Amino acid sequence: MTRWYVVCCQTRQEARADLNLRRQGFESWLPRLQQTRRHARRIDNVFVPLFPGYLFVSLDLDQQPWRSINGTFGVRRLLCENERPAPVATGFIETLQETMDEAGLVAAPNDAFKCGDRVRLIAGPFADMIGTLARLTDKDRVAVLLNVLGREVQALVSRRVLVSAG
Repeated sequence: MTRWYVVCCQTRQEARADLNLRRQGFESWLPRLQQTRRHARRIDNVFVPLFPGYLFVSLDLDQQPWRSINGTFGVRRLLCENERPAPVATGFIETLQETMDEAGLVAAPNDAFKCGDRVRLIAGPFADMIGTLARLTDKDRVAVLLNVLGREVQALVSRRVLVSAG
């Protein structure tokens, strides 16, 4: 029976591990999201792993030589439990794949948030801050109220960097 398993990758080697696993005939999936990065007075959009340091591989443990995964360039190890790979919860990968947009990036649905929701930023200069969604500006950007140095500040951010803070 084919199930999804977690592969722990070497530091910043997720894409290399994904490529090498595919070359060996394994079905692997590296979920990515788009992130805006500021560097040297430039703003770039880059694609980064949704789970840094990890990717997923689909295996039938009885039919495939899964031990060779541990020797693949870019791979640190296949996450195991009692000497056997530990499967990902049933339905987790399929649910995550349903959130992919047409470019193959994991994205929140357009109607995922409404004004007044508590949100957490997962990327950018305000990463890990929790704020309140103030308004929806256009199809990709939203205004979020953040508490910065004791003041409430409004920041315009991409919807892709928001998750619900519950």
